[in-house]
Amino acid sequence: MNRRHNSSSSKNNFVRIFEVGPRDGLQNEKTQVPTPIKVEFVNRLSRTGLKFIEVTSFVSPKWVPQMGDHVEVLAAI
Repeated sequence: MNRRHNSSSSKNNFVRIFEVGPRDGLQNEKTQVPTPIKVEFVNRLSRTGLKFIEVTSFVSPKWVPQMGDHVEVLAAI
């Protein structure tokens, strides 16, 4: 292993976790998850201390109907 990339020789050892379940996971569901359920999901994830949560995606509901409520979800969290 190249010493430059060896984690034991690094001064700043850390891991940054990005939770993508609300966006990536829910956009693949066959049925629409109700907006209040999405909001509760995100709020619960947030209460765990996660700093980075991908909540939704600004895509056309024509192509990804599961993300059609992105404005409402963001307004509610």
